[in-house]
Amino acid sequence: MKNFLSFIGLLFFMSCSNTKKLPNTPSLEDGAVVFDKQGHRGCRGLMPENTIPAMLRALDLGVTTLEMDVVITKDKKVILSHEQWFGREITTKPDGTFMGEREERKFNIYWMTYEQTKTFDVGIKPHPRFPQQQKMKVTKPLLADVIDSVRKDMMTRKRPFPYYNIETKTNPEFDGVFHPKPDEFVELLMAVIKEKQLEDHVIIQSFDFRTLQYLHQHYPEIKTAMLIEDFDKRTLAEQLKALGFIPTIYSPAWQLVDEKLLKSCHQQNIKVIPWTVNDKAKIDELKKMGADGVITDYPNLFNE
Repeated sequence: MKNFLSFIGLLFFMSCSNTKKLPNTPSLEDGAVVFDKQGHRGCRGLMPENTIPAMLRALDLGVTTLEMDVVITKDKKVILSHEQWFGREITTKPDGTFMGEREERKFNIYWMTYEQTKTFDVGIKPHPRFPQQQKMKVTKPLLADVIDSVRKDMMTRKRPFPYYNIETKTNPEFDGVFHPKPDEFVELLMAVIKEKQLEDHVIIQSFDFRTLQYLHQHYPEIKTAMLIEDFDKRTLAEQLKALGFIPTIYSPAWQLVDEKLLKSCHQQNIKVIPWTVNDKAKIDELKKMGADGVITDYPNLFNE
């Protein structure tokens, strides 16, 4: 009986892996009204950011999309990290001491192999801005391992599979120093996405339009999200002109969102998903205003 159930589970997993729309997965393309609940770096307010436990906890809380950041190691592995180095707010060094404020960029992930990154802990140090964050010993994971862990968890629980919103951490000033150039970065990321058959269930986002432009040229089927800082004073038209094409999603700092912006985006068939909204009242306000979703550090707010 146990072997029979395992076989049935394997068949279900294979069918999910090869279908264009995973069972009960909310669509980002069709006309259905779906408010996209995105967990920022998993659920940074509650768990160590960009880690497997953070992603699984976010799924516990009912997110529809897992938001995360990726960087590249010396041996060309794609791992989760917001900075291209080990940030001082979250890092405990291999010798057990905390990362100092002026030394973090010396620990450049692009100069380390994946095995070397595993000697740094990113879950023990108390976070100065997120006191509710549960502390645990954890390292920066491979994107491939995150995907496998999420799939296994969803299969076990018989829950809907999520989307993945993956940010490319590139900057023109850092090319060749903290990361490869955009074309190589995107190809390394896409190799993982293709291997895991996630092409139809992934969104690639970036502040660096170069990665989005490369994607649009070489992988036009991939959904894209243009990230916009709160200090960006360009008009929507100017930003879209700089990008050079119409993205799937416009993702600005939440302070920039108003009804005029929403109307202008929706007229061009662009969804609006602002970041990072950590107030329940503001989430409700943006939803009522017509936003297509929000990114939050506290996915538990969706259930309150």
